[in-house]
Amino acid sequence: MGGADDDEPPSKRVRASYREPKGLSNGSFLKEPASCSLMARPLASQGDDEIIGSQGIKKVEFVRIIADALYSLGYSKTGASLEEESGITFHSPTVSTFIQQILDGNWDGSIASLHKIGIVDESIIKSASFIILQQKFFELLDHEKLMEALKTLRTEISPLSVNSNRVRELSFFILSPESRIIDGISGQQTVKPKARSELLEELQKMFPPTVMIPDGRLLQLVEQALDLQREGCLFHNSDAGETSLYTDHHCGRDQIPSHTVQILQEHQDEVWYLQFSQNGKYLASSSSDNSAIIWEVNLDGKVSLKHRLTGHQKPVSSISWSPDDSQILTCGVEEVVRRWDVSSGECLHVYEKGLLGLISCTWSPDGKCVFSGSTDKSIVIWDLDGKEIECLKGQKTIKTSDLQITSDGILIITICKETTILLIDRESKSERCIEEEQMIVAFTLSRDNKYLLVSLVNEELHLWSIEGRIRVVAKFKGHKRSRFIVRACFGGLEQAFIASGSEDSQVYIWHRGSGELIETLEGHSGAVNCISWNPGNPHMLASASDDRSIRIWGVKQLSSKQKGKGKSTSNGIHYCNGGATN
Repeated sequence: MGGADDDEPPSKRVRASYREPKGLSNGSFLKEPASCSLMARPLASQGDDEIIGSQGIKKVEFVRIIADALYSLGYSKTGASLEEESGITFHSPTVSTFIQQILDGNWDGSIASLHKIGIVDESIIKSASFIILQQKFFELLDHEKLMEALKTLRTEISPLSVNSNRVRELSFFILSPESRIIDGISGQQTVKPKARSELLEELQKMFPPTVMIPDGRLLQLVEQALDLQREGCLFHNSDAGETSLYTDHHCGRDQIPSHTVQILQEHQDEVWYLQFSQNGKYLASSSSDNSAIIWEVNLDGKVSLKHRLTGHQKPVSSISWSPDDSQILTCGVEEVVRRWDVSSGECLHVYEKGLLGLISCTWSPDGKCVFSGSTDKSIVIWDLDGKEIECLKGQKTIKTSDLQITSDGILIITICKETTILLIDRESKSERCIEEEQMIVAFTLSRDNKYLLVSLVNEELHLWSIEGRIRVVAKFKGHKRSRFIVRACFGGLEQAFIASGSEDSQVYIWHRGSGELIETLEGHSGAVNCISWNPGNPHMLASASDDRSIRIWGVKQLSSKQKGKGKSTSNGIHYCNGGATN
């Protein structure tokens, strides 16, 4: 019981429990009201406007979210003590009464309290009343009290004039009792009242936070702070390691793949293009020596030649992996597109269109169609056997090898003019454009389909948002380009970095969020034409150069302690230093 001046029951002084007891089938944790004699006594000096810290934080709000965290962790007595010592109640007496009424199924009392807990918006009160009375309705049905349920529907729910469609559904449950069972044998009900604790959580989400503090608010704020620190960290490129609240988050440069760990020299001429497979287990490269090579990323992190693909009569300008990585497309310069089996290295089909040359290639997201740009500026769509399904005619492309499709298959993205990228919506048949002032060299699409990274002739990279209103959101500068096609890519953990080749024989890496140039990688002796970041291993980067080589870049060897905490990738490997440990 409370002290001499206490006239409220304990359940109104501490946070009520609205989760199932620990150990029940749903595994939820019970927030027990403390069986404690402490009661929060408002202090004479306490005021709702008292501020702490340098950011204008209200002391009342701060104390309350700490109390919420204590109750959430099961420290009910400590939470009650905090209320007692601070003089700041976790909930007002009216809100505490309302919570207990919901848990007790006192529906009439909860409706009355709802109008007293400080909600100004009448629409919220109506919606909350509807949810409470719907619970009452279902519980009456569950106890076979059909007439009382009908009365609740007619005299309490319907007059609210909220969600008329749902009201009709509720009436159907009374008129057709058989609709409440799955079959006549089991008699299992499909419509049952939800747990009252779940009802309370649903109501809590509707109410202003000043009325009922959002559950787990302190933990949410801490997680947001950690996310912001990671986003602001220029070198954050790994989920390995422990998160500590004792210090601010910080990563060193050693998280960025900036050390040459392997040099591949199997091409006989300039290497123009390269791309890792979706799962990061393979790398494909193409060259002006008229060939392409499939490389395998072995379990030890070393890259080895798997197949040399020959058959093109002209330099191979682009490559595209199938969605499941079982096949690959290669495109010769104004020549043909070839489809290859990755496992055997066999050429499965050659796509060609009369006397026209093909200049680009990509897959449909389901892997059932092949898209290619043509020298007549059209885009051709084939089935796998080479039957032409559709041809998008007009100024749809120019003589560049960039053509991509969003993972939902809706948008086709292509360069249609020297300074214009075309976004073709296959569903609505509408078209949108990205207009640049400078000539476009190349582009690439982010994994989430929301951004396009555009390389320009004036030695700039522009990051465009293509979700909703098309707009430039960032620009990156520093690399060199005067004569050749130099490509860039997204990469790293959650694609937090931008990497680009350069005609000064270097690889440039920027932090995507800040736009800051963080690394310049030296090693090649010719222009670096293309970059690819392994999507399965943020510590592995590949670069292709006119010096006829491919460089694999990794991080410095991690300590054995860090190795054990490496993040597992899709092939079950823990990566470090561009290599792997099991």
